[in-house]
Amino acid sequence: MNPATGKETREDATILSTNSGVVAKISGRIETNPGGRWLFPGIPENLRDKPTLVTRLATKNTGAQELELSYLSRGLSWKADYVAVLNAADNILDLAGWVTLTNQSGASYPNARLQLVAGDVNQVQERIRYARKTPMVKMAMESGAHMQEEGLFEYHLYTLNRPTTIADNQTKQVALLNASGVPATKELVFHGRDYYYRSRYNSLGQKLKASIYILFENREGKGLGMPLPKGIVRVYKQDQSGRAQFVGEDRIDHTPRNEQIRLKLGEAFDVTASKKQTDYQKVNYGHPYQYAAEVSFRIELKNAKKTAVAVKMQEPIPGDWKILRESMKHKKVAAGLAEWQIEIPAEGSTILEYKVLVRY
Repeated sequence: MNPATGKETREDATILSTNSGVVAKISGRIETNPGGRWLFPGIPENLRDKPTLVTRLATKNTGAQELELSYLSRGLSWKADYVAVLNAADNILDLAGWVTLTNQSGASYPNARLQLVAGDVNQVQERIRYARKTPMVKMAMESGAHMQEEGLFEYHLYTLNRPTTIADNQTKQVALLNASGVPATKELVFHGRDYYYRSRYNSLGQKLKASIYILFENREGKGLGMPLPKGIVRVYKQDQSGRAQFVGEDRIDHTPRNEQIRLKLGEAFDVTASKKQTDYQKVNYGHPYQYAAEVSFRIELKNAKKTAVAVKMQEPIPGDWKILRESMKHKKVAAGLAEWQIEIPAEGSTILEYKVLVRY
């Protein structure tokens, strides 16, 4: 365009390169980043405005053919979440499982057959960074028929019994399972520390809190019996007014049939303990031991509730150890772990005293 006359002049050009700017051949001369407007006679056949897969096939048969194409697509993901509701006695729970689907693949899938593979499937991660915009995610929920499960290789396959539609940039929840009347057990456990057996402590200066656990079996005879994909289990309990209150959550790994599930929900408010080292004496046991000591402890366990509670006191003890004296009988549950089953009366306390020989 001539700025003085306003006349437009057109010349044929060949684009030689577009790396770090345009290099063009115009009327026999080579120019870099030439100005003006660029007009193209048409779009090349192999140029498309969106990612497109083009497949060329050869067949000996004539007429229309049915083709099945399998490929890996990025941007589709899923996770499992569970909701458990405890009864008043904390010995029965109802469990609902949901699958959360997220579609950020750039395409929508109407009336799709949904199948999910659960397990630790290995994938090679390419060292490529993609510039992506943050999508606006829509949320939807589908209940109704649950998923069918079957074994696949060393994994598990879950199939939705009906077609489902998941749009681009949508997050949708689909029902996975619903189990009622699952027997459960609540445990209160105090966890000690092994380093208190290695040296003298005038005062431990610690108030122990009881960890709260809920245990149940993934067995068919106990209301479940379905391989459970890993995910977060959120636990609720109804208050005196019948409203569901959140009481804790924990993450479970892929759990096969007939396995126990143990959820840590938090720490008890009314059940506490205080621990004191009452004696520490080094002793000489000679070869092969480089260290030996006799250590005594006093643990006072308190219960502020209006009902008695049963707790476990677990003490990890290092090296080669032996209980020399104790006020309650312990159980050796592992090579380095002693456990006491203790009943604490309502609004009362219980004392545990023991002396242990530690060698290593």
